[in-house]
Amino acid sequence: QVQLVETGGGLVQAGDSLTLSCTASGRSLTYRTLMGWFRQAPGREREFVAAINGNGDRAPYADSVKGRFTVSRDNAMNTMYLQMSSLEPSDTGVYYCAAVQSLLLHTLPSSYDYWGQGTQVTVSS
Repeated sequence: QVQLVETGGGLVQAGDSLTLSCTASGRSLTYRTLMGWFRQAPGREREFVAAINGNGDRAPYADSVKGRFTVSRDNAMNTMYLQMSSLEPSDTGVYYCAAVQSLLLHTLPSSYDYWGQGTQVTVSS
């Protein structure tokens, strides 16, 4: 079992930056652990934001965040990060981190086995 806890959400203004963290416990992150960030806005389905493979050398992004968000991980600290810049009101939502033991770069929520409780990010205009 893997427990995931997200931190770092908050209320910011458009154009601001924010960094989210996701810390895993119960099982160490390894090169086989794919981790991802998803978000869900009110009334909308959970959507893929970014993912990062176990070695940290491959990281797909949603088109809507490319060039603005950067995902990274520190396996020694069992932590994944999401650096968000040039935030827009459309980035508002609950951000979830997820994990799965896989060498593939999954972007569908159904492919992930473990989920955090989420952290709220609100971007005001």
